[in-house]
Amino acid sequence: MKEFIISDAETEKAILVGLITHTQNERKTKEYLDELAFLAETAGAEVVKQFVQKIDQPHTVTYVGKGKLQEIKEYIHEREDIGMVIFDDELSAKQIRNIEAELKTKILDRTSLILDIFAMRAQTANAKTQVELAQYKYMLPRLTRLWTHLERQGGGSGSARGGSVGLRGPGETQLEMDRRIILSRMALLKQRLAEIDKQKSTQRKNRGRLIRVALVGYTNVGKSTLMNLLSKSEVFAENKLFATLDTTVRKVIIENLPFLLSDTVGFIRKLPTDLVDSFKSTLDEVREADLLLHVVDISHPGFEEQIQVVEKTLADIGGAGKPTIIIFNKIDAYSYVKKDEDDLTPATKENLTLEELMRTWMAKMNDNCIFISAKEKINIEELKLKVYAKVKELHVQRFPYNDFLYQNYEEE
Repeated sequence: MKEFIISDAETEKAILVGLITHTQNERKTKEYLDELAFLAETAGAEVVKQFVQKIDQPHTVTYVGKGKLQEIKEYIHEREDIGMVIFDDELSAKQIRNIEAELKTKILDRTSLILDIFAMRAQTANAKTQVELAQYKYMLPRLTRLWTHLERQGGGSGSARGGSVGLRGPGETQLEMDRRIILSRMALLKQRLAEIDKQKSTQRKNRGRLIRVALVGYTNVGKSTLMNLLSKSEVFAENKLFATLDTTVRKVIIENLPFLLSDTVGFIRKLPTDLVDSFKSTLDEVREADLLLHVVDISHPGFEEQIQVVEKTLADIGGAGKPTIIIFNKIDAYSYVKKDEDDLTPATKENLTLEELMRTWMAKMNDNCIFISAKEKINIEELKLKVYAKVKELHVQRFPYNDFLYQNYEEE
């Protein structure tokens, strides 16, 4: 299927648009727009300007209101090289149509941008099929409204009033044809995914009694780098969002104890529901895991919210409540703001030293966490011992009469 936006020929200039609302303050909006800029950069665009509108809730017609839209229009007219405007929330077909009519340029929202990146990243037939299905799901309701201005061209006793099919207008006929083509294609893709799901399920059943461990986390927190360290493999790792789409499973041996380790697609705020649904077979590795290694970028200012996003997504896909070790990665990049001695205001997370933060989280997690740097290979041996202890504990719980296996491993 055709990708949504970026041309390989030249880098397109982009504008980002976000909102400050009663549920999203200025700090959070800036963080979201910075992430949107990273998404745009990953897709191949160059962000040249950010616009922010303070409003109670998104405007149903123009998202930002007429005044702000006019301001954006004037900026585009002055620059003349703007190729697209990207909005930080999912837009309705009505909003897209009205904004396009006013700005006369390509309009994208966060969802279509993420879908485009997934389309670019997909390498295997499985990933390509999942992404294509998600794209069609996104297009379908927008396609329906795209043709609404033509629906009543049949006039008279047309179908809009329940009349004869023969009197339907060309717009409605085109709509039905497009819908039929897309629905037929979606049915085929779902059938393919069901077959893939069946194959993967058989593969998982054939993996024997080994404990399954899954790396989970927000996108770009270092899961693939950690996978390479633990499994001594060469999984693709890059400082870009969604570097991993297809789940990679490796057999790992620590202290002569074998287990299966899987690296999964990273999560993100406002992850499109259609993508979660389409990637069901990929996320089954998480659902069926015995132990989750939740990797967190501790150097990111919003890492606590990222933890919440991952936990919510895990709950949405039925992967919550599993034994979990939180791995705080990138301690080499951690920074904090030291408070002045005469500053009597309460300390915030930004004022905590790494040592103070470590003590806080170790107490909160009952010591089920560890602080590392996968890049600098700091505390990797300690991590291996912690994972080894937990895998051994889980195996003994599941197979209490197979303790001798571990004794043999340790004696070899």
